[in-house]
Amino acid sequence: MPVDDVLLDAEMHMEKAIDHLQHELRGIRTGRASRALVENIHVDYYGTPTPIKNIANISVPEATQLLIKPFSPGDLKAIEKGINDSKIGLTPHSDGRQVRLMLPPLSQERRLQLAGQCKTHAEAAKIAIRNARRDANKIIETEQKGGVVTEDESEGGKEQVQELTKTYETKVDELIEKKKHDIMQV
Repeated sequence: MPVDDVLLDAEMHMEKAIDHLQHELRGIRTGRASRALVENIHVDYYGTPTPIKNIANISVPEATQLLIKPFSPGDLKAIEKGINDSKIGLTPHSDGRQVRLMLPPLSQERRLQLAGQCKTHAEAAKIAIRNARRDANKIIETEQKGGVVTEDESEGGKEQVQELTKTYETKVDELIEKKKHDIMQV
């Protein structure tokens, strides 16, 4: 496998780690309401775990409120149960046709907990990026031993893999700092 292919493969894996991190960070609450807080909560829909976004319309009428309107009124109880069973810390209020979630202001202690969650997600993303680096370096070494690439190409490839790793770790740090800033902002 040529060094360029190894680099492309490593970059693809690192990009997936960044995408996953962004997805995880969308579900962490800041001071404002966001559809991402509840859209992937699974509810029991006729015996099948189904995300709320597939069975209801989720809107943000105010900065501290979420409104969930089920497509079928019979699903209201399942949505309430799913929200109560999830660990988002919000209590659903139902009027028989829709569910309202009021987001209370975050305490400083809760803000610090959420910032800690961000760090956990960041570390997982960095581990995935480093694993991609390790795998790419192993492939380059194997190709060098097999005589497919020269020693100079191997060394150059490893340097490029390390540069990619630094670039993607910097992206992780930037995403986390932005999210932590959003969380800590009152």
